Parts: sequence; C-alpha cells; structure tokens
Amino acid sequence: MRLPMFYSALLLTGVNLLLRLAGTTFQVYLSGRIGAAGIGLLQLVLSVGNLSLVAGIAGVRTSAMYLTAEELGKRRPGNVRWILSGCFLYSFLCCLFVGAVLYLLSPVIARNWIGDIRTVASLRTFAMFLPCVGLCSVMSGYFTAAGRIGTLSAVEVIEQGLSMGVTIGLLHFWSGSDPGRACQSVILGSSVAACFTLVCLILIRCRETPPLSAPIPVRQRLLAAALPLAGADIVKAGINTLENLMVPKRLALHPGTAEPLAAFGCITGMVFPILMFPACILFGLSELLIPELARCDAAGNRDRISYLVRKSLWISMLYGLLLGGLEFVLAEFLCMRLYRNAQAGVFLRLYSLLIPMLYCDCITDAMTKGLGQQKVCVQYNILTSALDVALLFALLPRWGMAGYFLSFLLTHLLNFFLSLRRLLKITGIRLSFSVPVLAISAALVSAWGASQFPHPVTAVLAFCALLGSLLCLLGITGREDLLWMRNLLRRRGKTVS
Repeated sequence: MRLPMFYSALLLTGVNLLLRLAGTTFQVYLSGRIGAAGIGLLQLVLSVGNLSLVAGIAGVRTSAMYLTAEELGKRRPGNVRWILSGCFLYSFLCCLFVGAVLYLLSPVIARNWIGDIRTVASLRTFAMFLPCVGLCSVMSGYFTAAGRIGTLSAVEVIEQGLSMGVTIGLLHFWSGSDPGRACQSVILGSSVAACFTLVCLILIRCRETPPLSAPIPVRQRLLAAALPLAGADIVKAGINTLENLMVPKRLALHPGTAEPLAAFGCITGMVFPILMFPACILFGLSELLIPELARCDAAGNRDRISYLVRKSLWISMLYGLLLGGLEFVLAEFLCMRLYRNAQAGVFLRLYSLLIPMLYCDCITDAMTKGLGQQKVCVQYNILTSALDVALLFALLPRWGMAGYFLSFLLTHLLNFFLSLRRLLKITGIRLSFSVPVLAISAALVSAWGASQFPHPVTAVLAFCALLGSLLCLLGITGREDLLWMRNLLRRRGKTVS
C-alpha cells in the first residue's frame, strides 16, 4: 500500500537519520583506528570508486524513479516491468564496462593518481562488485517511485548493519594496521551488503502481481532521461575526484601545511560527516519530491507543484538555519568529544555558516530534477565543478585550507543561485527575498549570543530561545504555520495537498 507523501517522508527521514547516525558513529570509529592520514587515504580511494560508480550507474537510478513515477501517474502500472527491464540491461552493461576498465587500470591509478600502490586491491574489489551495486540502484529507484518506502527502509537498515558488521570484523581480524587492507575492508563490507540488498529487493518485486501489458518502447525514453543525468554526474564526479586527488598535492606547496593528507582527511572525514549529518532529515523529503513532482507534472497539477515548491523551500530554510546555528555553537565541543581534534572544531564552526545554503540547495536540486530539468543540471554542474578545480589549483598553494573554504563557498553559492533561479522560472513562482535575509540575520544574532555561554547545554537552549523569538517577532513564523503543522499531523491516511 502506498503511503501518503508526508508519512512516507517521515518514515524515510527516520531511516535516513538512523543510517546517518550509524554511519557517523562508524566514521568516528574509523578515525580512531586509522587516524586522520588513514582517513585521507580512504577518501582518495572512495573518490576513485565513486567516479566509477557514477559512471557505471550512468543516471539510471533517477531515471528509473522518474519513468516509473510517470507510468504510475498515468495509471499504467503494467508498463513498469518494461521500464525495469530496460533499466536493468542499461545498468548492467554500463557497470560491466566501467568495472572492467577500473580493474585493468587499478595499478596505474593507485601508483600515479592516489600515490599508494597498496590501494590496488581495494580498487579491484570495488570493480568486481560494481554491476551488483548498479542493479541495486535501479531497484532502489523503483521502490521509491512506487511509494514502497517501508519495504525499502527496512532493507536499507539491514544493509547498513551488515556493511558495518562485515567491515568491523575484517578490520579486527584481518587488516591490522595496514592502511591498504583497511581500505579494502571498507569496500568489501559495503559491497557484500549491496549484494544482500539486491537479492532482497528482487525477491520482493517477484512476489508482486502487476497487471500484464504489451511491450512498450523504453530505450529512447530511458536514454533521454539517463544520458543528461549521466553526463552531469560523471563530469561532476570526475572533477570531484580530480579535486580530491589534487588537494593533498597542492596543499603540500603551502608553507603553513605540515601534513596535507591529514588536513584533507580532517575536512572530508571528520568535518563534513558532522556538517551533513542533519541533512539526512531532508534527504527523505528530496527522495520523494522527485517522483511526486514528476507525477504532478505529468498530470498537469500546477497548484500542487506550487504548493510543494513553496513549502519545501520554507522548511529547508528554517531547518538549515536551526541546524547551522546549533553546529556553530557546538562545533568545538562535538569535535573534541568525537575526534579529540581541536582543529576539526575550528573548521566545523566555519563551515556551519554555509549549512542553510547547502540544505536549501539539496531540496532545490531534487525539485529541479523532478520537473525534468536534467539537461540544465548538466550545464550548472559542469560550470561550478570546473570553477571549483580552477579555484583550488590557484588558491591552495597560497592560502592553504582557507583557499579550500573560499572555493567551496563560491562554487556552492553559484550552483544554488542558478538552480533556484531555474526552479522559479519553470514554476512561475515569485518569492520575497526579504524573508530569507531577515531569517539569516536572526540566526546569526542568535548564534553569536548563544556562543557567549560556556556550557553546551546552556548555549543550545539560549540559541533555540533567541532564534524562535526573533523569527516570531520578525513575522517569519506565525500562528498560521503552527496550525499548518498541526493539521498536517492530523491528516492520517490522506495525502497532504
């Protein structure tokens, strides 16, 4: 039975929160076991692996979600089997080709790109399991579009537990202090869990009894949806991989950076997991917005689209301001408790100022894709990713990690501005930008005031009280918003519209 969007979002949010909490806890465990330099090496291996994964998947997950939602929106459930068949063939062939290339080139990549020949086994392990991970992404896209969030969530929770269990076992009994084996243990753990998920989702799908339908042409529709996404994702992942491989080498040219790999691991392996941990609550919403907006667009329901866009932007803005302020106040406390690393706390406080923009960008990107703007996303991603590499290449030797932050800020701000402008243009929505300006000002004042309290609990309470009071005084939140939330919670079994 398909859940209403709001309750599906709640369920997916809870699962994402649980999975992200487990992942962050596991990241803390890894940091304590292999250190910042080991985390940096693992991030380089995962960067190459992510590029291979993106190239192998080639946009098929979002395409499967989008095409399935279209067929269900037009009340043609029998056609879904042909959509899945086409997506399976497409994903398998792409992953098989990319996996073979990665396997053969692993020694060259490990020696010349990563700079550590011990990572060859990790790259080859990733290559062998790549087709399985690609097919798993197709099934995940189908279950999301079909509203089978409960089933998908249960399988994903088991997958995460299995992945962590296998990895911890390998780290404890096999890898020892060898960084190469530690990286391979992480890859093996996630790959075995992905195979388990694929088998479970296929078995569940086989038990369904959809109505039969005549074969439909899928290739052209699939390629039209997947290729723009694949182009954008591959270019973005390729540039991100180039960026990650380049950062330690360019940082080594900065006189003030003694351990570039450790500095890189501190940002990517310690700061970013905490920075984006609360975003998992928005990921549930963004996952559902793509098929929901696709269904509304196919049905021509412009009022529903306008409602979803306005409410999603409003929710993500307030949530980003709240969590950004909390992480600003608790930055040093969190990093000392989790990592015993004061430098990570300094970086987290700096990057927490960007949380409202990053969280709103996540939602904006999902809504843009849900309305079929994949080709535009290609252009934006290519532009901002190329700019990021150029800025890092120029700024890192001169300014070190300060240059990394400046590049991160400028490129993400540009991408958010372009995506939001496109979203407002295609929906015809007009927003008042005085509201976000006032809300950001209120959050900054509240964060500064709360940071004057030395005790973490007192600082958190002070920030929440100050932010809530200022938002009400400025008219950003009011009685109608509270009534909307109350009505939302009362509509059990009904779709919110």
